[in-house]
Amino acid sequence: MDKTIVIPQLIVGLGNPEPKYEQTRHNIGFAAIDALTRTLKISVSENKKFQGEYGEGSIGGDKIRLLKPLTYMNRSGQSIQAVLNWYKLSPESVLIIYDDMDLPLGKTRLRLSGSAGGHNGMKSAIAHLGTDNFPRLRIGIGRPKNEQVEDTKTISHVLGKFNASENQLMTDVLDFVVEIVELSVKQGVEKAMNRCNSKTFAAPSLDKPD
Repeated sequence: MDKTIVIPQLIVGLGNPEPKYEQTRHNIGFAAIDALTRTLKISVSENKKFQGEYGEGSIGGDKIRLLKPLTYMNRSGQSIQAVLNWYKLSPESVLIIYDDMDLPLGKTRLRLSGSAGGHNGMKSAIAHLGTDNFPRLRIGIGRPKNEQVEDTKTISHVLGKFNASENQLMTDVLDFVVEIVELSVKQGVEKAMNRCNSKTFAAPSLDKPD
């Protein structure tokens, strides 16, 4: 029996809407959508019905939709569900991009399904879509240096901004994320998984010990 190829039709980047959250680690999903809009020349604008910034375009002739929920992270699912309901899309056609502390900086991971892993935006998405059976692309943001840190340190890490050398690295990572999204749409998520999950971007050499 042939397995159905999973082709994303709605690409969602998770983040928080206020200016103070711009360019923070937790908003890397928004940054991924921004990178897609630039590369694919798709304009997104606020759509009240979808409670987010939304735009449409195409990759290799296939229509895609881009979404940045403006509901705050822990209610992201409302915005995603609104788009799915309006266009009668299935949860499997959604690809959600978000930050992951369990992955080191420079690492990305693409999966067809899975749990929220403690991520509030994903908890909301799974709750609203009624399933965890949809593709997701996690972008590693690493953990604070001291593993035994209290919650406040974790929060300030997640809501902190990348330093100059990390920004350089994340520019490469976001270019790669665009490539992975394009491959997912053209050839299916599974094909893109092979490429995505075997790649690691090294931190700039100035951070490496002698």
